[in-house]
Amino acid sequence: MNISNIDYEIAIVGGGICGLATALALHRKGLRSVVLERAESLRATGAAIGVWTNGWRALDQLGVGPMLRQKAMLIRGFREISVDGKTIRVIPNGKEEHRCLRRSDLIEALAVQLPPQTIHFGCRIVSVEIDQVTSFPVLHLHDGSVIRAKVVLGCDGVSSIVAESIGLKPPRISRIIGMRGLTTYPKGHGFSNEFIRMKEKCLLLGIVPIDDKLVYWFISRPRLPKDSGVSREPKVLIEAMVEEMKDFPAEITEMVKNSDLDSLSYTQIRYRAPWDLLWARFRIATMTVAGDAMHVMGPFLGQGGSAGLEDAIVLARCLAKEICLSNDRNLRNRVEIRLDMYIKERKMRILMLSATTYLVGLMRGDSSTAKMVLILAIVRIFFGNRLSHAQYDCGRL
Repeated sequence: MNISNIDYEIAIVGGGICGLATALALHRKGLRSVVLERAESLRATGAAIGVWTNGWRALDQLGVGPMLRQKAMLIRGFREISVDGKTIRVIPNGKEEHRCLRRSDLIEALAVQLPPQTIHFGCRIVSVEIDQVTSFPVLHLHDGSVIRAKVVLGCDGVSSIVAESIGLKPPRISRIIGMRGLTTYPKGHGFSNEFIRMKEKCLLLGIVPIDDKLVYWFISRPRLPKDSGVSREPKVLIEAMVEEMKDFPAEITEMVKNSDLDSLSYTQIRYRAPWDLLWARFRIATMTVAGDAMHVMGPFLGQGGSAGLEDAIVLARCLAKEICLSNDRNLRNRVEIRLDMYIKERKMRILMLSATTYLVGLMRGDSSTAKMVLILAIVRIFFGNRLSHAQYDCGRL
């Protein structure tokens, strides 16, 4: 099917977690959309994703929560361990639900619920404009074809073409780099169902079990001058990181050595600063953004994916008030009002998340003790307890 010869009502740019969740939320509300994905198949960059209570609430609204809970164990708390294996502190999660999902499991669960022909692969958008006659968006693809839509939703991640088109500033580059992957233990890993963290100087290691045999791990540290010349070949990356982990227990370095090379990712963390979000304009005509395209943030709270799921629920709920996207002359104005409702509802939430994540990220480097105490005090006073971000409820679809 030549998709460039069809005018669409709702086009979603990007087939990641947020894009597929948005398409499914719209489908549940009776609105048909198409997802334009640049890759040739479903992709799940990033190995795994931690989902807190707020994210599970959104997944339950989408109808995939019960299915996905069967694929990931419940994480009951947080344990900080010194490099010599001694426990420093243990903090239970209390009533909050926290599980770590393989991204591929989440992506597939969302995609399989969509009607046939919803996802179109190999659609690389190179530019977006507003038609001067109709005032609706026009998408230009890399092969020269053109797609017209009444509504365009940019769920195309950190390097979002849609975000650029509506005038959002490019994400800032953090001084933190991250490496993450999955390790399989055929005979069982033996880790408890806790989020484990170990730190040696400025290198932070996190371990989260997914099930009895699969573990998600991540490493973060401040960027160093030598990083610019590091090969992105997985084996080379692992060797370099293991060398930096020479003071860690042997079983931990073996975990990194034995990771699935296909799951490995190495990135410099990017983010939208809270003050950029405060003054940002998130809509032009009938075009807006969601997920990382709207509010990419560091991984320090583990809320990026869950916030994108929240976006999907709220966006579909607002657009569903115009359940019939007819061709009457007031359609554009009605849709713009609904998109503004979505932005208004989401703005304070993402500002709070971004501000908290930014402050916590400041402590991931080589901050002084006095500075860390000050940041902790600010976070506690203005943003509540350590799990308040997980208690948010985006409401019913």
